[in-house]
Amino acid sequence: MAINQTKVIVMGGSLGGLTTALFLRKAGCQVSVFERASTPLTSQGAGIVLNPATVRYFTQQGTPDLHQISVASQWVRYLDNQGRTSAERYAPYRFSSYNAIYRALLAAFGTDHYRLGQMITDFTQDSTGVTVRFSSGEQAHCDLLVCADGIRSTARRLLLPDVHLSYAGYVAWRGMVSERTLGATTFALLRDAISYHLMDHSHMLTYPIPVVDPARGETQPFINWLWYRNVPLGPPLDALMTDPHGTVHDVALSPGAVRVENVATLREAAATLPPLLAQLIHRTERPFLQVIMDCEVPRMKFGRVCLIGDAAFVARPHAAAGTAKAAEDGWQLSQTLLACNGDIDAALALWETKQLAVGQAVVARTREAGRRSQVESSWQMGEPLPFGLYAVGDSVMA
Repeated sequence: MAINQTKVIVMGGSLGGLTTALFLRKAGCQVSVFERASTPLTSQGAGIVLNPATVRYFTQQGTPDLHQISVASQWVRYLDNQGRTSAERYAPYRFSSYNAIYRALLAAFGTDHYRLGQMITDFTQDSTGVTVRFSSGEQAHCDLLVCADGIRSTARRLLLPDVHLSYAGYVAWRGMVSERTLGATTFALLRDAISYHLMDHSHMLTYPIPVVDPARGETQPFINWLWYRNVPLGPPLDALMTDPHGTVHDVALSPGAVRVENVATLREAAATLPPLLAQLIHRTERPFLQVIMDCEVPRMKFGRVCLIGDAAFVARPHAAAGTAKAAEDGWQLSQTLLACNGDIDAALALWETKQLAVGQAVVARTREAGRRSQVESSWQMGEPLPFGLYAVGDSVMA
């Protein structure tokens, strides 16, 4: 089949799905994206450490300029118990936010073939391709189904029912604070670096991000923070992940969904932090929660269906490579299809071998980082960060 006749459905319209759709369309495929959410995903997520793979589509196209959707820092800085610099090394990283990247990707893809409120519930294959069924009762047909439906992947559950998410033993409290809320003086102390504070069986980090104001479309400077805290599986985790309506959530609690008493406990615990970092906790109006999990699949291709990004490998955030991994899966798929002249079966076989190795390596590296920081407390002041997709250090962007 000629590549320009290949019809592709991308299941999931977040960052990985959109990036994949853009690369496949650029390769010549006819691509449609189906997203289960009924409204654009502009309010999702928080900070993102960029990797060249994350923004490859933008750099290849020359638009948007990275300065429009990201900010740079020059240093990795370790803070002691008083908030003073105890170690520092030059390392130029770039940071963005979910909503800035999402808006740019959606603007590039357009909305003509981006369908919201379309939840894929099932799919079947035969010699003619893949038939996809939606919760509405509708169905669609394609030559290739790319499943980019994230950490709670429906496709993974259908294809690999014995593969499950594994709890790492800790959560990430997260938040964002604007320059206006934090104050210019405090903001200036944090804006030029990714700052780390190491504690007994815990650590916290901060970095600057640009956030797009949905109402005005203007970009404002924020500080993004994460505080990793160990929580036993069972009643303690359930109590933390129960929202004000009594529903227990498995993966995350969004801003405003964390119970008031749990936020109060977090603010009390902030007394153990350096004053500079405690200030971030206290001035974040609505902190939110991410349960740290990992997952790895033995396969990524199933006939004319494939899993990419978090639908395949869920890695802990310590390598800052989750978004990059999904984008790389999509780009590599487009390049392999081109190299195989549109032969989907041959392309998927070659693609799977390489991307399985990438996913396995990232998951292993993030497990090691989690063990050292949250279990052994062996992460030392001044160490290089484990950031990277293929190797430690490849997220540096001069």
